[in-house]
Amino acid sequence: MSEKISLSAPVIAIDGPSGSGKGTLCQKLAQHLGWHLLDSGALYRLVGMAADKHGCAFDDEAAIAKLAANLDVEFVAGEPGEPTRVLLEGEDVSGDLRTETTGMLASKVAVLPAVRSALLGRQRDFAQAPGLVADGRDMGTVVFTSAPVKIFLTASAEERADRRYLQLKSKGDDVNLAALLGEIRARDKRDSERELAPLKPAEDAVQLDSSGLGIDEVFDRVLAEVNARLIGL
Repeated sequence: MSEKISLSAPVIAIDGPSGSGKGTLCQKLAQHLGWHLLDSGALYRLVGMAADKHGCAFDDEAAIAKLAANLDVEFVAGEPGEPTRVLLEGEDVSGDLRTETTGMLASKVAVLPAVRSALLGRQRDFAQAPGLVADGRDMGTVVFTSAPVKIFLTASAEERADRRYLQLKSKGDDVNLAALLGEIRARDKRDSERELAPLKPAEDAVQLDSSGLGIDEVFDRVLAEVNARLIGL
């Protein structure tokens, strides 16, 4: 059993693989509820980018953990309707943060125990009143084990590859669907088989397969679960 931690505010922990729709869902929930939002994947992506920028070998756990503990990052809220800008060591990396390359870097550093330890406290600090919507892969199993609402959102690898393909094509990127599918399967395997905090649903998580579902339908189902577990929202 995972150790239960005391929470200073209610947390909705939403876990799942890349491309399952967690990011969009969490943003809609946080906006609807007026709660804080934690994108834990962004922190790991930023650590991966920092390690790459500083030429760290990805098996140099001590060096990468030091970068994680002292990560110079700033999230700058944009004007209404504009996305949040992300600064890494003063440089705007918003455009590179969500690329497939950065996702692979994140997956490499996420297997390092010292890196996960360095980021654990920083993630828990996001749990502030009135509440937190936490997006990640181990939010319910490790970071917020006492969260009253835990959701494990998934979708088939094929559907997730299709979604990513359409997203990148809409941006004008030259992408290959077969290559995307291979990358997603490789990342799923690495994330689910890592020794520390593997990608898996918490024992008390509600599991939802979003294959074939629109974001509004997913949102409605999850919000109903939130309302059932957190009376009064």
